[in-house]
Amino acid sequence: MSSTQRWPEQGWALLHLLLMASFSQAEEPVCTQRGDPEIPQIFKDGDIMLGGIFSFHSSWKNRRDSYMDKPLPLQCTSLNFRGIQFAQAMLFAVEEINNSTDLLPGISLGYRIYDSCGSIAKSVRVALAFANGNEVVSQPSEVPCTRPAQVQAIMGESSSSPCMAMATAIGPFHIPMISHFATCACLSDKSKYPSFLRTIPSDYYQSRALAQLVKHFGWTWVGAMRTNDDYGNNGMATFTETAQQLGIFLEYSVSFFRTDPPDKIQKIIDIIKASTSKVIIAFLSHKDLDVILLRLSHHNLTGYQWIGSESWIFDSQTATVDKHHILDGAIGLSIPEAHVSGMREFMLDVRPLNVSSNEMFTAYYETVFSCKFKQSKSSSRNQKECTGREDLTEVQNSFTDMSLMPIFNNVYKGVYAAAHALHFILSCNKTCNAKVQLDPFTILKHIRTIQFKTKEGEEVYFNENGDPAAKYEIINWKPRENDIVEFVTVGFYDASLPANKQLLLQNESITWTQNSQQVKYRKITVVANYSLFVSL
Repeated sequence: MSSTQRWPEQGWALLHLLLMASFSQAEEPVCTQRGDPEIPQIFKDGDIMLGGIFSFHSSWKNRRDSYMDKPLPLQCTSLNFRGIQFAQAMLFAVEEINNSTDLLPGISLGYRIYDSCGSIAKSVRVALAFANGNEVVSQPSEVPCTRPAQVQAIMGESSSSPCMAMATAIGPFHIPMISHFATCACLSDKSKYPSFLRTIPSDYYQSRALAQLVKHFGWTWVGAMRTNDDYGNNGMATFTETAQQLGIFLEYSVSFFRTDPPDKIQKIIDIIKASTSKVIIAFLSHKDLDVILLRLSHHNLTGYQWIGSESWIFDSQTATVDKHHILDGAIGLSIPEAHVSGMREFMLDVRPLNVSSNEMFTAYYETVFSCKFKQSKSSSRNQKECTGREDLTEVQNSFTDMSLMPIFNNVYKGVYAAAHALHFILSCNKTCNAKVQLDPFTILKHIRTIQFKTKEGEEVYFNENGDPAAKYEIINWKPRENDIVEFVTVGFYDASLPANKQLLLQNESITWTQNSQQVKYRKITVVANYSLFVSL
């Protein structure tokens, strides 16, 4: 029999199988969850639920999927204490609101907080869990599959690329998403990210401010390094464009990501060693800078003048990693200093007896106090045993340092922005109208136009792009005794002022690389009138 004669018979057989499958499925529930559920690391029930997504881990193990079997869950590595502190700032704001008689009286806020590991893929999974529920349930065919969003607003993520992916996924559902640390200018595009807002300024302003800072000190021949993600690539593109307009030229521009193989990072080291420029513009996340610092110290690459972005310039953990003083004298932009009364005490009150079943908090506690719980899998005979009653206020290390209070404050303001919008929608006075049917679109509309003052008197509002006002402090790394680095404010940048008044600097108080009191490297002759870009 020819192949053309066999096709009708095979076609009928295939159709018969499909019909049988459809009839058998009709008798079963049609609303079933695909894949494994995403389980929150921290959760609490409430009348109104908020979502949170932070990087409790900073990396993950690379693997090669064969696509022959179901891929295993992402295996997160490198506990990230900053992510845990961001979550604690959210918990503090929620508890403060729940104990308030002025804001949302009689209404309790709950939360579901997830670990993204800094992974875009995991962030999208969490975003979808926020949007359409996360229960392992089956619904019969006559019950609608659609359901309300699991949360009314989302706090996070900390990085721009995960935020872009999440905002794309949940944008059609209009769920408000308020980031405390994602600065890519691209996120201001409301046609792409209609439900995204943030409490940190856009890099549209930071990149230009960094270029003006470099011009101010007379550097015209510089190198550049960036994180290979949306934050670094977009920020550096804007910096490069502005720098060229100001007569600043780049000898090289390299990018990398913390999970890159060692040989790629070695190529970057070789480029820096071979370069003639001694000023490095570092548009890096603190997690990526920590990786490159270890390699730079192995080659003793000191004596460079570093210009930093807000992600790392005032990060005490980065200063702790810099044991070989690579970054001494660094200067860059940071979010203005902030104070939130009660937050420091809340964040230092780590009581694992209440959260001992939470693996993430247990690991955090064990690392902070250099001890192991008796039941811990990794405990050893030679290690001090945790009692669960250790006092964090008696510990002096990076975990007790509150230098990132401005970013903790950004998380705090995001939670309050959502609460003020809910307060208005529920017509709250002495009580709230709990019968109002909430929907994310209405909440988003009111958050966009919200304007309020925090208890410290700081005014909070968003412009038409969902961004706050762009104001920065200029920070200088001053090395002190006992390997301590002091972050000293030496100037300010305010984008709302006229162009000739935006940058204000106190040059005489700046300490430069190699502990110099005079600005260096500004008399190097530019050997070409173009930029040499090295793509890695």
